[in-house]
Amino acid sequence: MKSVEELAERALELKKKGLNIKEIASELHLSTTTVEWLLTKGVEEKELPKDVKIGWRSIGIYPTRISKIAEIMADIILEEMEKREFDVDSIVGILINGIPFATFIAEIMNVELIIYRPHPKREEGAFSSNYAHIEGKKVVIVDDVLSTGETMRKAIEDVRKAGGEAVLCVVLVNKTPWDEIDGVPLRGLIRARVL
Repeated sequence: MKSVEELAERALELKKKGLNIKEIASELHLSTTTVEWLLTKGVEEKELPKDVKIGWRSIGIYPTRISKIAEIMADIILEEMEKREFDVDSIVGILINGIPFATFIAEIMNVELIIYRPHPKREEGAFSSNYAHIEGKKVVIVDDVLSTGETMRKAIEDVRKAGGEAVLCVVLVNKTPWDEIDGVPLRGLIRARVL
């Protein structure tokens, strides 16, 4: 795990490259509160926010490892489908880190793939027109890490606005105590939180 100083340096580098707070938080797998603290460290004497740094690079650098994690995610989706009695038409991968998992899950389950691109400045994100359309579909939304839930909430809202129905959210790591988000069941392979 990187030291706080290394994280602060990396956050500052990303800010200089033009990334906003939310984009930096996504890149570093930290909450936006923690990124704001890292960027103002030394300027304001605030206590470090409670957060857990998630790094899954040892999985992410090899497609075979991503596919193995996706198999577990698909198994959880099938378990939830049976338990809650719903069907799934498509898997929605949230840009960037949710896409590899969603791609493998869609292949395993033989369903459509939808790509969702949250927009940091606009109110609405976008669904890529190069993939399946969302209207009338029952979907599972997939991402890597759930920190504040902001991105997932936007994805659920945008799925609903586009005429789809989010039936489940699945993440690699859930950094919250939640088992649902905006009325949609939430499953994480790992729950990591400060007690």
